[in-house]
Amino acid sequence: MTAAGVTTGSDPRWPGVPAGFDAARAVADAVLYEGYLLYPYRRSCGKNRVRWQFGVLAPPGWISEQSSSGSPGVSGSADGSFQQAECLVEATGPATVFLRLRFLQVIRRRVERRAADGRFSPVDELDVDGTRELTFDEARPREFDLAVPLSDLTGQSSRVSIPLLAPGGVDIEPLGPRPEAARVVRHRWPVTAAVHLSATRAEAPFRLYRLRVVVENTVADLGAGRPRAEALRRSLVAAHSLLGVRGGRFLSLLDPPVWAASAARGCENLRVFPVLAGGARDVMLCSPIILYDDPRTAPESPGDLFDATEIDEILSLRTRALTDEEKREARATDPRAAEIIDRVDGIPRAMLDRLHGAVRSLQPVEPPTAVPPGGPDSASGLDSASGLDSASGLDSASGPDSASGPDSAWWEPEADRSVHPDRDSVQVGGVTVARGSRVRLRPRARGSDAHDMFLAGRVARVEAIFLDVDGDRHAAVTLDGDETGDLHRAAGRYFYFAPDELDPLDDPTDADRTGAP
Repeated sequence: MTAAGVTTGSDPRWPGVPAGFDAARAVADAVLYEGYLLYPYRRSCGKNRVRWQFGVLAPPGWISEQSSSGSPGVSGSADGSFQQAECLVEATGPATVFLRLRFLQVIRRRVERRAADGRFSPVDELDVDGTRELTFDEARPREFDLAVPLSDLTGQSSRVSIPLLAPGGVDIEPLGPRPEAARVVRHRWPVTAAVHLSATRAEAPFRLYRLRVVVENTVADLGAGRPRAEALRRSLVAAHSLLGVRGGRFLSLLDPPVWAASAARGCENLRVFPVLAGGARDVMLCSPIILYDDPRTAPESPGDLFDATEIDEILSLRTRALTDEEKREARATDPRAAEIIDRVDGIPRAMLDRLHGAVRSLQPVEPPTAVPPGGPDSASGLDSASGLDSASGLDSASGPDSASGPDSAWWEPEADRSVHPDRDSVQVGGVTVARGSRVRLRPRARGSDAHDMFLAGRVARVEAIFLDVDGDRHAAVTLDGDETGDLHRAAGRYFYFAPDELDPLDDPTDADRTGAP
C-alpha cells in the first residue's frame, strides 16, 4: 500500500531494495534464529525450556511490570516493548530510505488425539505409526518492507509512522495413515506493531543526517501478571531491521570518519545496535546481538545450528554422536531441529574436513630474534596489529621462546621456561607496565573485539603480560570497581588488550578506580 509517500511490501524481490539486503541475509538469519533451539535440540533439555532470549519486544502493558530503572543499553538480551536504532546517513541529493523489519511470531503447536466420544483432546506426546510427535512451541518468520523518501523524514515535526499486523490463525495438520485419529493444531495469536521513522540534520561539515528507527509492540490487550509464555505469543521475537539507502551512504558508528565522530557519539541506540552489512555502504543491520561492521558467516558452514558463536565442527560432531533415541526426540521437538539432525548425519567427509579450519589471511613471518639482556620488557613500543578476543582464554604456556633463539619452536616444552606472565612487563609510552599496574583502556576502533568498545575509558589492573605464538604481547586485565574481579582472577579469565590500547596511570584518582571515563 502507499500512503504519504511511504511504500510498503513484503516481497524479497521488491523493486528498489538495495542488493546488500540479500547479501546480508545469511547474517540476519543467524540473528533471527540465534538460540531458537540449542544443542542437543531436544525438548527435554533444560536449556530449551527457557527460550527466546534476544530482541524480544513484548506487549507494553506486560513489560511495564518487568522493566527496571535506567537506560536499557544497546543489547537486546532483555525483554522490552520497543527498540530504537540511530545511525548516520550522508546524502547530498534526493535519497530514499528502505527498511526491512524481521522477527519471529511464536506458534503453539499442540498434538491432539481423538477420544472415544469423537472429540479431539490435547496430549503431551503421541506415537503415530512409529513417528514421535511432541507438543512444543514453533515460530514463523515475518518480514515487512518500507520505503520512504529521506525528505519526508526531515524537519521539525516530520515523522512517518506505519502500523503493522502479523495476523493470528489456526492451522490443522492430520497425522498418520488414519487422519481422523490424530492431528497437530498450530495456533498463532495476532501481533501488532508500529514503526516510526524520522531524520534530523547532524552537526557536520557535510550533509549528514541522523536517521532514527523505532519499532514498538502495540498489543494492548495483554497486561501485567500474565506468564511470560503468554506474552511471548504476542511478541516480536528476535526483532531486527535491515536499513538501506539509495542516493546516499551510511557511516560506521564503530569507526566513523573524524569529521563525523561527534555525530556518531550522539546516536542513541536502545536494545539494538546498527552495523554496516552486505559488503557495501548502503545497508545497515540493526541487531539486538552486538556485532562488528560487515559481519559474515563462514563460507564453510553447511547451515545454521542456532548458535552462530559456536564452532560448526565441534557442534556437528557432537550432534552426530547423539544416540538414535536422542535424535528421535530432537526430530519430534521441532521441524527445524529435524532438518539439523538430517543435515549433520549426511555431511560428506570432504565437507566435514573443511570445517576443521581455514586461513583467512596470510602475513609475512619475521625470523625470531633473541631478547635483549634486559629481558622481555626492554623491547619498547611493541605494536599488536592483530585483535585478540577478550574471551579467547589465551594460555600462558603458549608463548614462543624468544630467549632461546630460532632453534626452539614455541610448541617445545623448553619454550615455556622463558615466559613468566606474572613477572614479564612491556613498555608503553616509556612506562613499564607489569602485574599490578593500573591502566586506562583505549580499544582500537579497528581490529578489536566488538564488546571492547564498551570498556573504553575504564580503569583496569594488569594481572599478567602474555606472549602469543606470533610474538606479540597482550596485557591480561581485570576492571576496577568490578565485583566479579576476584572471581575472574581466581578462574584466570581476563580481558586482553594490546599495549597500544593502554594508557598507564601512575596514581589513579578515586574517579579512576570507580571506572569513570
